[in-house]
Amino acid sequence: MIRTLQGGCHCKKVRFAIEVVDTPYITECNCSMCTITGFIHLIVPSNKFTLLTDQSELSCYQFNTKVAKHYFCKTCGVKSFYIPRSNPDGYSVNAKCLDTDEWQQWPVENFDGQNWEDNADTLAHLSKPDI
Repeated sequence: MIRTLQGGCHCKKVRFAIEVVDTPYITECNCSMCTITGFIHLIVPSNKFTLLTDQSELSCYQFNTKVAKHYFCKTCGVKSFYIPRSNPDGYSVNAKCLDTDEWQQWPVENFDGQNWEDNADTLAHLSKPDI
């Protein structure tokens, strides 16, 4: 069953909605960025993500290959979602930023982002439109 979940940043100036299955696939990555931010990935296709607030509330940070677009709230600094390098045609939402804590009951897969080049292809299917 497909359902809509909402979430956003700490100050609520950035809000989004996503369409997901009942128990979405989520991952925890050990790369330098995800380790520091505590990001728990829930990757969705672009057509299953809706930004509910004005894009002017966001700031974007890019590094290394500059493919990934890390979006942060300009007010509180929280990164509630971004466009990942592994899925540039989708969005990775931080499950911790959802309006529900039920994500804590979903199984979490570990992803070896420290060896990203060797493992990125295991995530590429997550942003395909057929959830």
